[in-house]
Amino acid sequence: MKLATIRIGDGTRAVRVEGSRYAELDAPDVGGLLAREDWRTAAEAAEADRPLADVDYAPLVPRPGKILCVGLNYRNHILEMGRELPQYPTLFAKFPEALVGPYDPVVLPPESTAVDWEAELAIVIGRTVRRADAAEAEAAIAGFSVLNDVTARDWQYRTPQWLQGKTFEATTPFGPFLVTPDELPGGTSPALTLTCSVDGEAMQKADTGDLVFGPVELVRYASTILTLNPGDVIATGTPGGVGHARKPPRYLTDGSRLVTEIDHLGRLENTARTELG
Repeated sequence: MKLATIRIGDGTRAVRVEGSRYAELDAPDVGGLLAREDWRTAAEAAEADRPLADVDYAPLVPRPGKILCVGLNYRNHILEMGRELPQYPTLFAKFPEALVGPYDPVVLPPESTAVDWEAELAIVIGRTVRRADAAEAEAAIAGFSVLNDVTARDWQYRTPQWLQGKTFEATTPFGPFLVTPDELPGGTSPALTLTCSVDGEAMQKADTGDLVFGPVELVRYASTILTLNPGDVIATGTPGGVGHARKPPRYLTDGSRLVTEIDHLGRLENTARTELG
């Protein structure tokens, strides 16, 4: 099943996508849909009777209760940054104000001169879970999506804590679809190719099988710390190829075209725009 959140009038609506058509669902967005215990059967029952062309996609879950992000989780990226493989996941947070739609502009804050790209596989939670074992963690995964954890590197490294560089407003494209595990090779441990390009030049390419901590392990680990609820998001980390690690470093500038794609999940296409003060 493929779900999305689209903009309609002055609001949003959850939809199920089927080929070139969609079914409008009884929920304001995908997060609201997942809060329903019957979300799967309700979505499957709706008739896809509307043309998908020219819809305006919002962030997949516009206001998640939590956005947990994982650092240092691709083997090649860890080695690229000169670090050792971690024993435990490195977690930090991002806030909903950072999210934009899959085709919206990415805002470059005037306070930063080092805004970087980070293509990521995103997990979307579909049921409440706490201290999950592996089976419970697997069952809590509603599906996967595409996210780019656009990062202000100069702010990220001001202190040992990363959050301030990770959650600038309107920087993080997310969507366009949630795809359920049953439609993906590998299910809840999907084997998918992830790519990112800037102005048509390939920057990142990896297989999600290179993750140090896979989706089920991340849900299990995070749910040990706090309750995960429907609509919560876990961004699983980025592979090698980020601009900050290049010599010389390369960053997004006004007009940069950022394309992030994961097989079977969809594609983000965003233009970087300098925020006007």
